[in-house]
This record gives sequence, C-alpha cells and structure tokens, in this order.
Amino acid sequence: MISKDFDFEKSIKELEKIANSLENEQISLEDSIALFEKGVKLSKDCSDYLEAAKQRIISLSKAEEE
Repeated sequence: MISKDFDFEKSIKELEKIANSLENEQISLEDSIALFEKGVKLSKDCSDYLEAAKQRIISLSKAEEE
C-alpha cells in the first residue's frame, strides 16, 4: 500500500534518473543491480498509485451517476 506522503511526480523523476544512469553511465554491476531494484520498487509504487487513482475516479463517477 502506498503511503499518504507518496509523491508521484517525484517518483517519476527518480525513475527517469535511474533509467538515465543505467543507460549512460559506467557503473559497476552491483550499483546497476541496486538501481534496478530501486527502479522496480518505484515502478510498482507508481503503478499502485495510478490504480488507486483510477478506482477513486470510478467511484466518483458511479456516485455522480446515482
């Protein structure tokens, strides 16, 4: 579950930074793995956040229809 202080935009920027680091920098395998793990977690958190937002929109739309 995503915490209330989750910052979607900040997480997306961090994911972009991680992707750039993995593509452009000469980093060790261990650092690459650590960045990849962090990216996977951020990606999951962003996906969960978007799914929760989608469910809120669906709920609000249904409430409006009633």
